[in-house]
Formats: sequence, C-alpha cells, structure tokens
Amino acid sequence: MNAGLAFLRANAAFLLAGVLLTFTSSFGQTFFISIFAGEIMGAFSLTDGQWGLIYSAGTTASALVMVWSGVLTDRLRVRVLGAVVLAALSGACLFMAVNPWAALLPVSVFLLRFTGQGMTSHMASVAMARWFVATRGKALAIATAGFALGEAILPLLFVWAMTVMDWRWLWIGAAGFVLAMLPLMQRLLRQERTPQSLAADDAGIGMDNRHWTRMDMLRHPLFWFVLPSILGPSAFVTALFFQQVHLAEVKGWSHVSFVALFPLYTVVSTLFMALAGWALDKFGTSRLMPFYQLPIAASFIVMASAGSLWGAAVAFALMAMTTGANSTLPSAFWAEFYGTRHIGGIKSIATAAMVLGSAIGPAISGVLIDAGITFPEQMLGIALWFLLASGLMWVGVAQAARALPRAA
Repeated sequence: MNAGLAFLRANAAFLLAGVLLTFTSSFGQTFFISIFAGEIMGAFSLTDGQWGLIYSAGTTASALVMVWSGVLTDRLRVRVLGAVVLAALSGACLFMAVNPWAALLPVSVFLLRFTGQGMTSHMASVAMARWFVATRGKALAIATAGFALGEAILPLLFVWAMTVMDWRWLWIGAAGFVLAMLPLMQRLLRQERTPQSLAADDAGIGMDNRHWTRMDMLRHPLFWFVLPSILGPSAFVTALFFQQVHLAEVKGWSHVSFVALFPLYTVVSTLFMALAGWALDKFGTSRLMPFYQLPIAASFIVMASAGSLWGAAVAFALMAMTTGANSTLPSAFWAEFYGTRHIGGIKSIATAAMVLGSAIGPAISGVLIDAGITFPEQMLGIALWFLLASGLMWVGVAQAARALPRAA
C-alpha cells in the first residue's frame, strides 16, 4: 500500500496527463460518436448502411494517416505534440456541430477519429510505455483509466442532455471542454520526463537484445500472428457501440435502458485494467496475451441470445474483462517484444491497424443490417473470430518469447 501511494505521489503529474489524454480521446471514440447516430442519420437522411460506410471511410483515412503521424511521438515531446492534437480535436468537434452537408460527413468523421481515437490515445500509451519500465503495467493501467471514465460518464450525460437541447450544441460544448484541457496538460508536463529514445542507455530492449524498427517488426512473423487480435476488439466492440440504437430496437429495449448498462461495463473494465497492469508487471505479456480475448468471445455468444437486459449485463461484464485488459496489455507487449527506442513508430502501425478495425466493424455490420441480417445474428461469427485470433496469438507469442531478454 505504501509503495503504491509513493508511486502515485512521485509520478502524479505524468499519470494525470495520461488520464487527461485518454479521457479527452473519448470525443473521437465510437462509443461517443454513436450516441448521435440517430440524430445524424435523421439530419442527413441516411440509412444504417450509408452511415456505416461514411463512418468507415473517415476512419480508414484516419488509419492511413496514423501510419505517418504516429512516428511524431518519437520526435516530439507530449507537451508539444499534445497541444497541437488537442487543439485539432477541439476544432473537429466544432466542425461536427456546424457542418450542414452530408458530403462533408466523411471529413468530419476523419477529423474526430484521427485526432481523438488515433493521436490522442496513441500519445498516452506511447508516453506511458516509454516513461515507465519496471512499473509499465501499473502506469498504463492508471493512465488508461481515462477511457473507462469517459465510457462511464459521457454516454449517460449526453443522452440525457439531448432531451433538453439540440445535438449540435452538445458538440460545441465538447469542443469547449477539450480546449479547456490544453492549459491543464501544459501545466502537468511543464517538466516532462526525457524520452528513453533520447537517452544513452539500453533500457527497454526487445527480442534478441535489441531495439526493433517498425520495418523490422513488419518482416517478423509475430506481428502477423498478433494482427487479428489487434483488429478484433476494435472492429467488433466498435460495431456493438456503433449499432447500439439498432441493437436496442431489435431486442426490444429502450436506448436509455441499454445505455444505463455502460457504467457496469466501465466498472468491470476498470477492474480488469488494474488486474492486467499488476499481472503484466509480475508475469510479462507473453503469458497473458494468448488468453485475454477468450471472455469477449463468450460475451458475443451471450449477447446474441440475451432476451433481457440482465443477459446484456452479463455480456457487457464478459466483454469488459477483455477490453479492460486490452487497454494495458498490447501497449506493454510492443515495448516488451520490440524495445522502446522506436516505440512511437512501432505502435503507430498497431494504432493504425486498430483504427482500421474500427472502420471495418461499422461498415460490415451496417451493410449486413441493410441486407436483413441483424447485429445479434452476426454475433456468433464474431465470437469465432476471437477464438481463432487467440489460437494464432498462442502460436506466435510462444515462439517469439524464446528470443526475449532473460530478465523479461
């Protein structure tokens, strides 16, 4: 207990900066944007499939740009890059509020997804992976609590707020909030840690006792064994939140009642985020990665057959076990297996794949819904994906772990 409090006191500014970044990324995350799905489709006369394709186009463009822009975290301090990205995210929220044309919706989605889901969350995870080594899991678990906080607070707050004011005004409020976070982040990082990529030592080396570049990573089979597990949570959890209005209608539940389950999801996610942080500091990612997506496979099976909100609650709890661990394990995995010197560039590929997954999920699910296949009917196939991804991870990680430094 005393050691934990000492850790928090010594690193409070850096950890709080991570929480701030992950929380503000909420405004570019699917769980937030999808709150407005009904209003957006109504305002621009869109079907589920059309909105899904627009969302996919903007998100795919975001993934492509992330391949280039993610490298900036290896070159610029978070204090500098974060100021630019948060200002851009505020502008993206404002653009969603004032945009009058359906033709510009892909641009609006791109700006939100790139600045919010992409760069803001990328900066937070790269900073924690680089700033902390022995306590990396603990730092990631604390910093990524901002994701859970956003999921718990923002959907209920904004769904309620839409009953008393126009949805466009809410986006203006979001823009103001993000802009207000800028000076706070600047104050927290006024004495930012020196990135390890600029340090002279070799702390944080990866496989074969070296720091890998992202081209080295792409040539190594481990990345391709892990890729389906990167795509899966992003694609299908995104699809679930994106299709929340449709899912509630098909199941016969009110949207507000369904959204009321999100705090349960957040509580369980936060718990497993912390557990995963403790476990990876103790055991390393190689022993945990192959198994952490099994609960989410079960969650989609349960949600598909759920006839009541109680069944949906069980499904959300199972899903949260994986998504909580997913907030900490993958970021630590890249640093542990590939080293920290080029972690920004390496993780930019992983982030781009994650963003691409979040583009695929809504597009495919929306097209299938338009074809008459409801989202619950799609869920057994989604569960199978996670089972296969876990098997591939087990094979790839077991082979690659033999090349890790002995201390890891």
